[in-house]
Amino acid sequence: MDVPAAANALGTLGAVCWSIQLIPQIVINYRRHHATGLQPSMMMLWAWAGVPLGVYNIVSGFNIALRVQPQILTLLSLVTWIQCYHYQKKWALSRSLAAVVPIAALMAGIQAALIFGLRIPEERHIDWPMTLMAALSAALLAAGVLRHYWDIWVHRTVRGISFLFVGIDAAGDVFSLLSIFFQSTLDIQGVVIYATEFALWCGIFACGAYYNLLPWARKKWLAPELADQPDGGDEAAPDSDGRGVGSIMLHETHSSTSVFQTVSAEAEGLRPRVMASLQRNSEPGVEPLA
Repeated sequence: MDVPAAANALGTLGAVCWSIQLIPQIVINYRRHHATGLQPSMMMLWAWAGVPLGVYNIVSGFNIALRVQPQILTLLSLVTWIQCYHYQKKWALSRSLAAVVPIAALMAGIQAALIFGLRIPEERHIDWPMTLMAALSAALLAAGVLRHYWDIWVHRTVRGISFLFVGIDAAGDVFSLLSIFFQSTLDIQGVVIYATEFALWCGIFACGAYYNLLPWARKKWLAPELADQPDGGDEAAPDSDGRGVGSIMLHETHSSTSVFQTVSAEAEGLRPRVMASLQRNSEPGVEPLA
């Protein structure tokens, strides 16, 4: 299909979604003066993903919205990345700027050089350089999302993941995909870039259904049946806190107010508070907390 207006509109929506997902996180970090739960490695992967993605979209002649989209992704990812060090590592503002500005300049320089350099093989119908850019951008975008899969596998929970913003990111991929379909020629490699990340986000939603929705459904529909049994059902043995070991604590699997908080990062943020509580309880004359 060749519908430039639709391609531009959908590409703009994709860029807006990719902006919306990170701007609230930046604002949250600024207001709270901390970035607890964020993984700087994920933000840096996404920042670098914008470099080959920008090269590919520009050299391929995509619509304006898709050309600007990777620049927004890189800029906002870098801002979020340096916030992790400024607030969590207590870096001074001058040190933070001294770290992030050269990296941003390096990324801009690499992208500009590749854009001018790859126009020559593109005009000569040499395809492998552009294929490499597509593969790099898809791999880096996927690596950022795969960080969530690792945490889910290790901790067997999706706690700490905000499904609202996962949905916004996935919507950005969908709009970008549709924008490519409405261009004059269908770019298969461009489809692969956005479809790869979208498929990974769908996997995150599937994990959320398995770890959150399925236990909720079991509790909702199986609990009444067990209560109707003569013995009242097998009760879970109480643990040290008086709760059943087999009980389902749905309120412990909430989505995080942090946009891209991961489980392991959340646990790292909790350790100092747990240690402080233990030290307080061990002090003479202080009664242990209930």
